[in-house]
Amino acid sequence: MASGSGTQPTQPTQAAQPTQAAQPGAARGMRADALRNYQKLLTAAAAAFTEHGADDVSLEEIARRAGVGIGTLYRHFPTRQALLEAVYRDQVEAMRARADELIASKPPAEALAIWLRELLDFGRTKRMLTSSLLTTLSRDSELISSCSSMMRGAAAEVLTNAQQAGAVRGDANPADLMRLVHAISMTVEWAADDHEQADRLLALVLDGLRSELAGRPA
Repeated sequence: MASGSGTQPTQPTQAAQPTQAAQPGAARGMRADALRNYQKLLTAAAAAFTEHGADDVSLEEIARRAGVGIGTLYRHFPTRQALLEAVYRDQVEAMRARADELIASKPPAEALAIWLRELLDFGRTKRMLTSSLLTTLSRDSELISSCSSMMRGAAAEVLTNAQQAGAVRGDANPADLMRLVHAISMTVEWAADDHEQADRLLALVLDGLRSELAGRPA
């Protein structure tokens, strides 16, 4: 796990990229051309929401970015709320799939570090979407509950994977870890001119997670 001095700079916030394995249920069974348009709309909407806010971009602009007509957008998403819900679920499912991919392809400590960095990037998009969704949904809704469960499960798996390898202290808790990353995401918005603050704060979390067996930095 990288120490503070070796942490790579965090890339500008980007929406998590949807994957074939992370298709929302509504997309399964679509014809190939319809599925391409569906996923182009999700990608365009996620980018637009990240740049401008979930309530401050028109559906016409999202359709234009996706390269489809507004009628195509409405066939897939009859309302703005339907689009918001689909983007939110798609983003969470992409983070869930990313955890599985990292566990399978990276050393345990590196998989955890990469996933936490991507969770930090995802934080701003998630807060904007959640804020808009909660104007019509409760935190107990199926969408919010199932997505929260997916994120907790992904965090627990990447953390447990690193703990079992002896790379991370055994008393680390996935819920606490997610709250720490959320706190960093909130904090850096208050210091927008300090572009390296997120990296420094995340490096402190990663160094604090390192087990004595793996060797904590002095």
